[in-house]
Amino acid sequence: MSSIEDEELRRRKLEEALEVKSLRRIISAYLNYPEAAEEDIRRYERCFRKLPLAHKALLSHLPLKFQKLRWCVSQNSYFIFEMLKAFDPPIDMSVDTDIAEDHAIENAPVKRLSSTEMNPHHCQSGSSSTLLHNAKVDELSSGEDGANEASKPETINEEKKIQSLSENVGNCSVASERNGMVKGGDGHNYQSVNNSPPSFSPHCCDGHASPSPDWLDPSLQFHVPLSDVDKVRCIIRNIVRDWAAEGQKERDECYRPILQELDQLFPDRSNDSPPACLVPGAGLGRLALEISCLGFISQGNEFSYYMMICSSFILNYSQISEQWKIYPWIHSNCNSLSDKDQLRPVPIPDIHPASAGITEGFSMCGGDFVEVYNDPSQVGAWDAVVTCFFLDTAHNIVEYIEIISKILKDGGVWINLGPLLYHFADAYNQEDEMSIELSLEDVKRVAFHHGFEIEKESTIATTYTTNQRSMMQNQYYAAFWTMRKKPPTPPSAPDAAVHNV
Repeated sequence: MSSIEDEELRRRKLEEALEVKSLRRIISAYLNYPEAAEEDIRRYERCFRKLPLAHKALLSHLPLKFQKLRWCVSQNSYFIFEMLKAFDPPIDMSVDTDIAEDHAIENAPVKRLSSTEMNPHHCQSGSSSTLLHNAKVDELSSGEDGANEASKPETINEEKKIQSLSENVGNCSVASERNGMVKGGDGHNYQSVNNSPPSFSPHCCDGHASPSPDWLDPSLQFHVPLSDVDKVRCIIRNIVRDWAAEGQKERDECYRPILQELDQLFPDRSNDSPPACLVPGAGLGRLALEISCLGFISQGNEFSYYMMICSSFILNYSQISEQWKIYPWIHSNCNSLSDKDQLRPVPIPDIHPASAGITEGFSMCGGDFVEVYNDPSQVGAWDAVVTCFFLDTAHNIVEYIEIISKILKDGGVWINLGPLLYHFADAYNQEDEMSIELSLEDVKRVAFHHGFEIEKESTIATTYTTNQRSMMQNQYYAAFWTMRKKPPTPPSAPDAAVHNV
């Protein structure tokens, strides 16, 4: 084997190891969730113990609240573990990652390393774009495989339909040893747990073992920074936004205007040849699903593996509406009107995705938007592109707009809603991290340059993954527009020659 072949083999092994290490880190963040939550609760208890006796007597209900918090964490942990068990990694998770140490990473291809910084309204992962580019597509279809092949990236070649679990998951819990029931003042029964962190147990509530994938073996996991676990908490809040009745207000503010605009712009949708709509930055998939239910061939595109693991579970494994309960607001004691509000359960999903009336061809595509759709096969493939809280995730927003223009058909529409809280604007420790941060005026000027003209424009006030019962509500004044890609101007006919007779 030549030295060139040796170097190529080493490069491939390094890239594979980096991809596995990146995905292990994301999975480890999910698995570290209960331990990180337990550490928070222990901190609350340490602070309580420092109080004078008179103050402890005044706040005597707090120890019970801490026990309730542990029980809520155990319920969230159960949902997370069931989600991870259903996840099918697209790569071999047993690959040796020893070669992916820091000294090797320095020589790795730059495009495979990205910032792990995260803005408040984006739960983006720091995993490599190539890893997600090769991820599975979870195609949800009410019939046979009939998706519009022209609308799919050629690089995504694995698909599966909606699946239903054959067994009832019941109301199992992954909490550690129980010390009996605690009756809360809100009428709920809470399991009293000891002061060890809730653990991910393979046993269901009937005592029988629930099999776990080999790649969930503890030897393959590791501790991650708390910032990674914060992304898991962010995902839990995003579940409320997309898949809970409590998130309906935000969906009405953000999704309804988009859906109404699509409905008006495409009034004559045909079952035989439905229009194709792409949703970059699809998150947990609700908007893409709602567009499919309108009668579009809808494809959601998502880069974050944190998001993809969760959306795949909800879309593919939900058997009924309100199958699970999560406790999304337990991780902050600030701005709560009451403990009852903070500890309230949120049933999910509010609808059964498989019974929602989706159009054949609905799919979720994993990968970096630029890498997946900046491909010749995508030119002129889409009738509509919908971007919701997506544009500001770009390293280079000009490139995003350029690609949106390329992939739209002549006369196609681009509907956008969102702010400009640029994702990489605060990447202070990444000297080479590109971040082009334009004003709204400049964004529109770039769009005009790439052949768009505005048909409708307004500002919409909205929140993002906000606790509707919190004393603090951060509000965006999001730009909302519909732009149409102008057909190219045909060349003018040459003037007729004038001949003198």
